[in-house]
Amino acid sequence: VTLVESGGGLVQAGGSLRLSCAASGTASINPMGWYRQYPGNPRELVATINSDGSTQFGDSVKGRFTVSRDNAKNTMYLQMNSLKPEDTGVYYCYGYVPSIKYTSWGQGTRVTVSS
Repeated sequence: VTLVESGGGLVQAGGSLRLSCAASGTASINPMGWYRQYPGNPRELVATINSDGSTQFGDSVKGRFTVSRDNAKNTMYLQMNSLKPEDTGVYYCYGYVPSIKYTSWGQGTRVTVSS
């Protein structure tokens, strides 16, 4: 399973961005989610979505970010609203493949929020 993120970029504080994570392959992936990392900081959980649609969010993004997945397109989305400078970082998507007990990671997409 290969994951490819897209949608990062530069945005002003208060703005929005939507990240996408496209999965290749036919293996079932559950759960999928997003982490982010700022240089010098540990990787931080942003959001997780399960195959039943249930979601979990990191405390710092609750109420501002939503996560969804289109199983027909093998794609997961992260809608980020009311962005803050502290949301700046590299966002990585991940997907767990239960059949082989393996977690696949994308290459990351950079998000920069200017004040």
